[in-house]
Amino acid sequence: MKITILSVGKIKEKYWNMALEEYGKRLSRYCKLELVEVADEKTPDGASEALENQIRQKEGRRLLDKIPNNSYVIALAIDGSMPDSVELSRKIERLGINGIPHIVFIIGGSLGLDPEVLKRADERVSFSKMTFPHQMMRVILLEQIYRSYRIMNGEPYHK
Repeated sequence: MKITILSVGKIKEKYWNMALEEYGKRLSRYCKLELVEVADEKTPDGASEALENQIRQKEGRRLLDKIPNNSYVIALAIDGSMPDSVELSRKIERLGINGIPHIVFIIGGSLGLDPEVLKRADERVSFSKMTFPHQMMRVILLEQIYRSYRIMNGEPYHK
């Protein structure tokens, strides 16, 4: 199975990139992993709601352009379902069993995801009611995907 993490913005900090590389190595024995970044738009302080909507739309178009047709799309959204680690593992496993060749997880920018991206998503998942920086969320997501594969394979992992 191929898993793509599609996200808005570049990660500049070395420590986040090191964490992503580590989970990428760990996941390489379970799936083909791809990390795809699209450019973010700068949001000026005090931006109007109309400007924020325009920014979300621009970022959303960039995201939509990168989603392959044959993929199952899971958008990370605060209003999504909140599976635990075992439920996420079962979801990934079930998608594979059902012949889904490609899962795309989408992480939005600082303003969230455009409604068109949410419409395209097959489902929405939330990791918390709290908001996390998108750089950190990528690491958390990769850790949970790695944990999912460990669970699927009956391999030990911290609880």
